Amino acid sequence: MQFEGKILRNRPRNLARPLAFIINKTSELMKYYLIIPLFFITNLLLSQENNTLNFIDTIRYYDISPLLTLEEFEVENGERTIQRPEPLGYIGNDFQRFYIRLISVIKNPDKDLEYFVYGKTKVKSNVCTFQGLINLNECKTYINGDVPGVKQGFVKGVYQFYENPNEKNSGFFKGQITTHFYIDKNDTLKYDALMFVADGYKNNQFEGIWSSYDNYIVKNCNWGDFRIPDSRNFDIGAGEFSVNKKYIKNGWESYYLSLRLPNNKWWVDKE
Repeated sequence: MQFEGKILRNRPRNLARPLAFIINKTSELMKYYLIIPLFFITNLLLSQENNTLNFIDTIRYYDISPLLTLEEFEVENGERTIQRPEPLGYIGNDFQRFYIRLISVIKNPDKDLEYFVYGKTKVKSNVCTFQGLINLNECKTYINGDVPGVKQGFVKGVYQFYENPNEKNSGFFKGQITTHFYIDKNDTLKYDALMFVADGYKNNQFEGIWSSYDNYIVKNCNWGDFRIPDSRNFDIGAGEFSVNKKYIKNGWESYYLSLRLPNNKWWVDKE
């Protein structure tokens, strides 16, 4: 009771003043703690932006189609050449294995940043043909690359691929693409595998969705070279791609039977 009485005796007559004081001090502290993270975030974004140069007006004079269809590529600045393995991909939340082959990619002669695409997809035993477009909308080069004397960069864009509606289980794809390249001393655009031996190496990353024509089902569908974007707990590899054991039954058995390279050429029409 004495404690309560002491509080009552020292209680301010005007409650508005301490309340206003608390509110003002709280506001000042909130501003302080908000400014600090904003300061670091802004500096981080500016630092990332300052490390690259806009290249979209220049990439239109190059042709990126070979980066998407090549059979083999140089690694470690031309020290050796290796065969390009089949892209890795999945469809749906169960990470069912998804195969895709870009058979033909042709630059639109009338639109420098647009490409016509023809190819085939495969899920289990179902094969579909598709046609579509890739439209580039961003391209940057790094000020300080991994190898002196070459210009490294990345190009981004959006894609829309439409499977033949007359084929079984067909639909359309849409999403974003990111491809890494470098330009050598001879001004030749090349597939960037300069740091091929680095952990987590990847290229030609396609991230988006597939939508069915028939029942409006929409599924995540992503693919890429050596890694798959947005793999979550599916890819558990640190240095390289590795399938979580719980998903191997969803079409990934062949991956562990050393069938990663496209030896069977499932996309070739059988005579």
